[in-house]
Amino acid sequence: MKKFLTILFFLVLTACSKQDLNWYILSPYNVNGLTNLKFLLTGLTTTLFISITSIIISIIIGFLVAIPSLFKNKFLSFLNIAYVEIVRAIPLLVLILWVYYGLPIISGISLSPFVSGIIALSISESAFQAEIFRAGINSIKKAQWEAGSSLGLTFLKRLRFIIMPQAIKNILPALGNQFIYVLKMSSLVSIIGIGDLTRKANELIVSTYRPLEIYTFLVLEYLILILIISFFVRKFERKLKQDSNN
Repeated sequence: MKKFLTILFFLVLTACSKQDLNWYILSPYNVNGLTNLKFLLTGLTTTLFISITSIIISIIIGFLVAIPSLFKNKFLSFLNIAYVEIVRAIPLLVLILWVYYGLPIISGISLSPFVSGIIALSISESAFQAEIFRAGINSIKKAQWEAGSSLGLTFLKRLRFIIMPQAIKNILPALGNQFIYVLKMSSLVSIIGIGDLTRKANELIVSTYRPLEIYTFLVLEYLILILIISFFVRKFERKLKQDSNN
């Protein structure tokens, strides 16, 4: 990690020395530069809120979609497979545009860009969450289900008290990685006018005509944000392994 950050810092310094780049528009040492920096960073809270809200909703939907796959009923299994395959086949950008422009026409309900972005991200991510839950639950040995059945527990009680507490240890690392994926994909909601990091960068480019500097700063914003989250995800994974070994 330290070597990577050192190389990254060197590359940024090298780029800053070139005449093609004029970093005065983002310099904290002048009024305009500081104002531009604050404007760009205002999109950070929006990006994080959309990502966190979408991942929570997608986890709930994904879990509900995964449950039918646990039954031996072919029809229920077909519903699970159909949902996962159809949703995964739709590009996220297309889904965002359809939810924002198409869904209000069908439903007659006007949706704000913010709500549309969360709906599209949640639906798209829920298919991946469903597969994570299905794989995590199926990783638990069949004997655990049989043990719960011998105690007279219903299916839902077996799932809640016996299976999920064990499966969650296998699921959590994958959920952390998917949060990073959602965080990156959230940049696509800027196309419908949501003021996230990417949208703020595009708006600033219109007024400054300096796309290279601003997009470079945008890359660094996402890079630092994702590196921080990745650090905590990996740390959490190591803790889970230590707890399981103990």
